[in-house]
Amino acid sequence: MNRKTRKIRTGQPLPLRAERPNQVWTYDFVFDQTLTGQPLKILTLTDEFTRQSLALRCGTAFTSADVKAVLVEMMRERGVPAFIRSDNGLEFIAHDRGIWLAMQEVGTRYIDPGKPWQNGVAESFHARLRDELLNLDVFHSARHAQVLLDDWRTFYNGARPHSSLAYLTPDEFAQRWAQPPPHPQPYTPPESNLQSALP
Repeated sequence: MNRKTRKIRTGQPLPLRAERPNQVWTYDFVFDQTLTGQPLKILTLTDEFTRQSLALRCGTAFTSADVKAVLVEMMRERGVPAFIRSDNGLEFIAHDRGIWLAMQEVGTRYIDPGKPWQNGVAESFHARLRDELLNLDVFHSARHAQVLLDDWRTFYNGARPHSSLAYLTPDEFAQRWAQPPPHPQPYTPPESNLQSALP
């Protein structure tokens, strides 16, 4: 009698929560449409630690090369992350892009199919994006959508408090993290005490 055995998934474990800026980026797609029904595809790229939106790019279609171009731009601006987290979409698992990321010494981590909660930062970001922009505005074209996305990204990073960041904005949180901790100053007795201690 043949028994069915459950296949055990092997592979790279998902990294735990990011512990510093630029350690883990996450990217994904959000979908919408114009007033005339033209499909829109929005690439989101987020720093998991600071929650900063690194890029929001809108188009009617994206290739692996398009995704790579956004990564190149962001890496030139911010440096290279240790890992990038994503689902198993074709734009993210393309062989040539995987080789390029390996050459940049960037690790790739893929969530399990059908388990979006493994990419919680992206899911939370997408919910805010949809509630605060996509569900409220009408887009006349991909270019029009990009203008509104750029404005919302500026607001999100610089003016919108984030509960998981102690109600700082992502930009404020990143700036505070970058500041060196204050060094304790050596104690100096008041001058009058010094004078009285002199022979």
